[in-house]
Amino acid sequence: MVSRAERGPVADWFWTIDRFFLATFILLMGIGFMLSFAASPAVAERLNLDSFHFVKRHAMFLIPSIAVMIGISFLSPRQVRRTAIILLLVSLGMMVIALFFGVEVKGSRRWVNFGSLSIQPSEFMKPAFVVVCAWLFSEHVRQPEIPGNLFAILLFGVVGALLVAQPDLGQTILTTAVWGGMFFMAGMPWLWIIVLGGLAVGGLAGAYTLLPHVAGRIDRFMTGEGDTFQVDTAREAIIRGDWFGQGPGEGIVKRIIPDSHTDFIFSVAAEEFGIVFCMIIVLIFAFLIMRGLSFAFRERNDFVRFAVAGLVLQLGIQSIINIGVNLELMPAKGMTLPLISYGGSSMVAVCITAGFILALTRHRPEKRAVERSLFRAGIAVPAE
Repeated sequence: MVSRAERGPVADWFWTIDRFFLATFILLMGIGFMLSFAASPAVAERLNLDSFHFVKRHAMFLIPSIAVMIGISFLSPRQVRRTAIILLLVSLGMMVIALFFGVEVKGSRRWVNFGSLSIQPSEFMKPAFVVVCAWLFSEHVRQPEIPGNLFAILLFGVVGALLVAQPDLGQTILTTAVWGGMFFMAGMPWLWIIVLGGLAVGGLAGAYTLLPHVAGRIDRFMTGEGDTFQVDTAREAIIRGDWFGQGPGEGIVKRIIPDSHTDFIFSVAAEEFGIVFCMIIVLIFAFLIMRGLSFAFRERNDFVRFAVAGLVLQLGIQSIINIGVNLELMPAKGMTLPLISYGGSSMVAVCITAGFILALTRHRPEKRAVERSLFRAGIAVPAE
């Protein structure tokens, strides 16, 4: 135990970190590691690999992911912003490289290989994009003569174009929803809401018209015809699990779900541990979102408020999409369940998101007192 009397980076971190956020992130990672034992052996055996191949790799990814999360949580808001700018520039550059030299998987170019290591740059782009947009929005609020909103719109256009070019409709929808939520928080005029909402609807219609794989997924979802094996099997696993599941290792349907360890791990959890366990997972994500939004509501620093709200919305909407696909409430999108699904890029990138949240929500009593005084005086609180 670290004494309150001690002074130093570790002691300051220990007494200022939001322990509820930290415990929630670690709990979700623990649930994900536990579920990897249930979900991944069948997939490994189908690929003629060692039964615990993906379990071992999941454990291997957890170590650097936790280190990244803890390391980033030591940063100040100014350092978070600078880190996000660098990360965004690098990830955007790698997304461009992926379009020309990346590995093509199921018709999409989203991955860049470095030897035996495969990286999905768009996963690392998401938290950095949220933080940079939060800074741009906050600068416009603080100094209206600075075209922060315009820069945020242009940045969104660049990111959206790269995601569509891959193509990756799921990430495009997620990024658009989070960006729109932040823009709304920043005081977007109703005219902008109508215009951007119309553009979003037009974009979805265009994707349905111009991208055959998008049209196929939507048609299968609406009609139930065609290749719906994976979602149908996932639904069967959930139904078979009933309220309390078949028990650890007793799942049968999970063995034939192709992506049981990634996109459909929620269905595996339902079959083996039951709907009650899945409801607990949903409540954990709900707690994470509500705590983040509650913090943002109280925060006086516009940059911190927009960034925290955007980051928790990103995690929340991604989890909603994944769970919605598992429950056949949405068309299949290939979206992982944050901190639970298997995946190196996804795990490290979500831990960067978690690290940003932990860094921005650390308790800074002296700074909070100054910000409250400025706020009462009607003076805008500058971003660090």
